[in-house]
Amino acid sequence: MNILRILATMYVTLMGPVVAGIINSLWCKLKVMKKLQIPMDGGKNFKDGKRIFGDHKTWKGFIGYILWNMVCMVLWGFVCKAADLESYNMLYTNYENTFVFNLIAGALVGFGYALFELPNSFLKRRIGIEPGKSMNGALKAFFVFFDQADSVFGCVLAVCIFTPMPVWFYFLYVVVGAVTHIIINMLLYFCKLRGNMF
Repeated sequence: MNILRILATMYVTLMGPVVAGIINSLWCKLKVMKKLQIPMDGGKNFKDGKRIFGDHKTWKGFIGYILWNMVCMVLWGFVCKAADLESYNMLYTNYENTFVFNLIAGALVGFGYALFELPNSFLKRRIGIEPGKSMNGALKAFFVFFDQADSVFGCVLAVCIFTPMPVWFYFLYVVVGAVTHIIINMLLYFCKLRGNMF
């Protein structure tokens, strides 16, 4: 498989979650479903006296990732079928492109996306990085990358449930996904749809 085919496969497979992530960012800003706009940690602190996840990790965002991924995965399935892209979508290697399958895959990929953001938030609270902020100094580049890679780890792991992949491919997928995530965040920032670039 050449590099262009690999990149095409990666993007086609996770295009649904990419779009769902953008929609969820907008969804979290809307003044609807306010009952879910509560921190997942309930405002509680860990034993070190610092917040567990912080105010930015809300039930609205967590549930939104799952629901919007389901919607986007179903719609993307129709696009893949109409545009003859199914052979590029790893989710359809062993399974048919059906409404029910796309709902299930979308839910699992969305759950992986949302769940894998939590350990990063937990770690950032432990070392004193404020919610929505990044670290300064020598470790900034590492944390910017890791901040964008966390959810990709979860997404690609969910894809592995349906289509096993070599370890090297998994980590290459995470790197490509993280770089893509950084570019999308920059675009959202310049469009004033995101408070900070990283």
